[in-house]
Amino acid sequence: MTFENSKYAKQIAYKKIELPFGNFYVTKQFVISELNEGIHVDHMIAGEIVSRFSEEIRKDIKIGYIANRINPYSFDPQLWVDFNNEYDFLVASAVVSYTDFSYLNSSIEKHFFSKSMKRCRSLGEAILWMNDLSEFNQN
Repeated sequence: MTFENSKYAKQIAYKKIELPFGNFYVTKQFVISELNEGIHVDHMIAGEIVSRFSEEIRKDIKIGYIANRINPYSFDPQLWVDFNNEYDFLVASAVVSYTDFSYLNSSIEKHFFSKSMKRCRSLGEAILWMNDLSEFNQN
């Protein structure tokens, strides 16, 4: 289910960012990505995403990332290693998989990401997990 068609789009304030390869929904605590079918996320696309969010990165804002994989696409898991070495603004990541193949791929990616990564079967599961992270609930 897309974020905009979910009940969460009515409950959570967000800003939509449309890029040639997919949509991003920026909330106070996390970003949800919904990438287009058939793309391959490589260094060029990852660089464009980081560039688009560079202002937030410079402000040292800590956020979570939810990959809502409503479409099949490929992802170079080595990007997580490079990302871990260069940036520290992500608190955690969740991958929402709607097929067994996508879930298996996210299991492989999990080994490359140095922070917490949860594999989820629904967008709701990912959002609830992200909202419960202690990094966002410190008073």
